Amino acid sequence: MNMNFDDLKKLRHKKYRDEVGFFFAEGEHLALELGKALAHRPQLAAAKVLVSEEYFAAGLPSGFPRQLAIETLNARQMSQLSETRSPQGVIAVVPMLTPPAPQDGERAIYLHQIQDPGNLGTILRTLGWFGRFRCLLSPDSVEPYNPKVVRASMGAIFNVPFETDVTLETVQAQYPRSALLDIYGSSVAENSFKYFDCYMFGSESRGATAQMRATCSSSMFSIPGGQGVESLNLASTVNICAYELSKALVRS
Repeated sequence: MNMNFDDLKKLRHKKYRDEVGFFFAEGEHLALELGKALAHRPQLAAAKVLVSEEYFAAGLPSGFPRQLAIETLNARQMSQLSETRSPQGVIAVVPMLTPPAPQDGERAIYLHQIQDPGNLGTILRTLGWFGRFRCLLSPDSVEPYNPKVVRASMGAIFNVPFETDVTLETVQAQYPRSALLDIYGSSVAENSFKYFDCYMFGSESRGATAQMRATCSSSMFSIPGGQGVESLNLASTVNICAYELSKALVRS
């Protein structure tokens, strides 16, 4: 990777991120998580860490990925790259990762037209916590390398395999045993909930589509509740379902 400062500034834009295949991961926590992920994601060795002169002078913390290329920037340069109001003085420039092939026992979480970057980042963080999950994003979903997604993932973006632009038809072909989370479904507490390969979730604003319901007409599930609240947040729904599924994975 060889980018001058003007190139680095362009990484704030999706079009350029897609063109060069790199994205920003801002903040000390993400830099430390990047260092941990290097052991099992060799592609990450192409990353570089940008630090402010002040941050560098204070001494790099324990666990900082010193094996990566490190470049210092002055305060003005760092503020030009930062997406936060109070920059911590560290931004990693990270290569976009090719997801590994699905593993035995892995479950897929399909998100249809998810729009909120905070929701996606939180979902990735949850899937990373439990492990053995793959995230599939439909076309017209929020970009996973959006800086808000990356920050909300708290480093899970380096570990959770995810695929983008996955159509419903592709899901049907690759995961014939799929279930849909829908308000009209059976309870996720039922034992049958735990035996599917892919779990589909509709968008925050519109929920499941008619096509999704038709695909999973005999395998729809919901989370019991609704006492005075219209619906659950999408990330909360995925979190609860991942927890239920993780219990089955532990027993297996």
